[in-house]
Amino acid sequence: MKFTEGMWLLREGVQIDWMNHVERATTTENTIDLLMAKTQRHRGDTLNSGTVSAHISSPQQGIIGVRLVHWDGGVDRGPHYEIKNESPTEVQIDNKSTDQIRYSSGPLTLAVTTAKNELGFRFSSPEGKLTGHSFRSLGYVRDQSTSKSRYEDGMFMERQGYMLAALDLGVGEKIYGLGERFGPFVKNGQTVDIWNEDAGTSSNMAYKNIPFYLTSAGYGVFINHPGRVSLEVQSERTTRVNVSVAGEEIEYFIIYGPTPKDILKRYTQLTGQPALVPAWSYNLWLTTSFTTNYDEQTVTGFLDGFRQRDIPLGVFHFDCFWMKSFQWCDFDFDSSMFPDPAGYLQRLKDRGLKISVWINPYIGQASPLFKEGKKHGYFIKRLDGAVWQWDLWQAGMAIVDFTNPEAVRWYSNHLERLMDLGVHSFKTDFGERIPFKNVRYHNDADPTLMHNYYAFLYNKIVYDVMTKRTGKSQSLLFARSAAPGGQQFPVHWGGDCESTFEAMAESLRGGLSLMLSGYIFWASDIGGFEGTPSPALYKRWVQFGLLSSHSRLHGSSSYRVPWIYGEDCSEVLRDCTKRKIMLTPYLLQEALEGHRTGTPLMRAMFLEFPKDLNTYSLDTQYMLGSNLLVAPVFNEEGRVTFYVPHDGDENDNAQGKWRSWFDYSKTYECGRWYTETHGFDTLPILIRPGSITPVNSRLEKPEDDSLDGLELLVNGAIAGKKEIEIVNPGKTHEVLKVIQVTSAPETSEKVKLNDASIKITQLE
Repeated sequence: MKFTEGMWLLREGVQIDWMNHVERATTTENTIDLLMAKTQRHRGDTLNSGTVSAHISSPQQGIIGVRLVHWDGGVDRGPHYEIKNESPTEVQIDNKSTDQIRYSSGPLTLAVTTAKNELGFRFSSPEGKLTGHSFRSLGYVRDQSTSKSRYEDGMFMERQGYMLAALDLGVGEKIYGLGERFGPFVKNGQTVDIWNEDAGTSSNMAYKNIPFYLTSAGYGVFINHPGRVSLEVQSERTTRVNVSVAGEEIEYFIIYGPTPKDILKRYTQLTGQPALVPAWSYNLWLTTSFTTNYDEQTVTGFLDGFRQRDIPLGVFHFDCFWMKSFQWCDFDFDSSMFPDPAGYLQRLKDRGLKISVWINPYIGQASPLFKEGKKHGYFIKRLDGAVWQWDLWQAGMAIVDFTNPEAVRWYSNHLERLMDLGVHSFKTDFGERIPFKNVRYHNDADPTLMHNYYAFLYNKIVYDVMTKRTGKSQSLLFARSAAPGGQQFPVHWGGDCESTFEAMAESLRGGLSLMLSGYIFWASDIGGFEGTPSPALYKRWVQFGLLSSHSRLHGSSSYRVPWIYGEDCSEVLRDCTKRKIMLTPYLLQEALEGHRTGTPLMRAMFLEFPKDLNTYSLDTQYMLGSNLLVAPVFNEEGRVTFYVPHDGDENDNAQGKWRSWFDYSKTYECGRWYTETHGFDTLPILIRPGSITPVNSRLEKPEDDSLDGLELLVNGAIAGKKEIEIVNPGKTHEVLKVIQVTSAPETSEKVKLNDASIKITQLE
């Protein structure tokens, strides 16, 4: 939100109490408390102006938190995001100087200038300044242009208040993340509001808003606030990120790197470790699509078509109309289409398929569950005690109040009933259309703060139902909405995109942004959701989708089975799916690393190559794990331009060259751009020099034995010793075998192993 008009003027109706002075400072063993005020020229300046208190602490090493409070008399109704506080032992406070207090947490230091009327914050690392607060960057805003202000109230007229914290940006510093954002990948120059909306993928609104950004300067910022957070990223002051929230307090954490991966590791340690998913989920998913007509005969025909064409398929998903119209959700299969749901699901399972069903947190008035929920108080209520209802989506629908423990048990029992029937996973759709005015929650939580937080509760509750039966590494959602900490409840998909090449590109931007916000898994609707893709778009999205962490064929009013678009589409889908299954040992290894460190499976180029400054603006290519560069094709002609990065070493090319996945003799030099034209049987997939990629071409599905037929693709010379972890497909948090690979210059072989049974393919 913008409050100023240029350097000197304020927007009409706005007043800002700028904090320019530290009146007093108090230190304890691990914290600092400041009382800050406006410029103090004489004792009269202590009157008729607000102050802001700052509480400085460190929840973990390398992270410093600042909580800023104007008025502290409010009722804390919650909710709050869970912060993992480890009480670091390496906090040091130096308050010997009369003009400065230094607060250090490991390698991160905050210096607060306490000289009279010279308030300043400076966050620094061993490499120098990271960010801070300079002149007129901390303040309390009073806005009398809102409906809250009534001039007839005279001196007691109220004004809407905001806390404002503006963080400095350095020259050339770039901003990333802030959840799944579909616009420009680099966020500089944008206004971003952290507020979950059901708005598709073609605007500045998003389903997954995360108040965390990562910068090219070696640090990240997490704003610990569940409500609407407004960020002006060089869009109000060109030297700052202005962060504001409505109300009387704001808290943020500066998270040191120095590398982008280090930042993500610390951020996920603070907000929650990303969970793992079962191996079977990496296979191809097929859905019934949204409004298409289907019954058992239609579905069975599709499945037979996949089998006849030798296209692997791992998961079948039933979208909305598995339930009767107007009754979403009643958690019952529509008997007119599925008269024997238990028998039918068993027949699907006999084909080797896992089963997923669509759900949402809404109960339509025609659902048999509506009366029961109303009677027992399971729904969000209006202030007068009536059930909150509207007709947008389901007629007369109510929303389950997940702050009510009894409502949680009620909802969970229905999910357990579906699992008893044979369901393996739930697509947790919606979670964004949550009212915030004139409503009341069971636990009296603040409705405005609940709007974003609801997505966290919704996904957590469904995920917990599954993990009670299968364990965390064997459970997964397919979720659309999210909030900070949601990486603990994977997987998330991009939402309602159009069937165009432009939408395919915006989907990739959104996914890369989300995966710079703590999430390690992501998927898109292959072929696009709205509309019907052309055969060329279908095939290109298949290539991209089967090189995403998760791969689902899904549409709105048209099916996504390949032969509808031409039998050549079936060939492309078969080849891409089998290639992904072949990559299972590699994907499981990279996912386990993501679980440990917060590094996503699909990653922006600069995340893997932070020393190569050319990578910081790339958003039409990505790394799949640490070894494979992927450049999807975004046009009918098959033309693609991509950049081959380097590790920052002048001798990169002397150490080896990138190689094409499809033709090992085709090499690429580091630090160069390439333009190629590809048919539908290939796209740029490049193998990193000096890398070892475990694959297995014998696998028929991801959950098969990874060791039987394991092969290591070795590209170039290996420096020193490397360890390859072969993950247990049955328990993806366990390592079956560690293979040590070392260089062997004294022999004709370029590498040697500690296990002679493993096949080595030296790429030449």
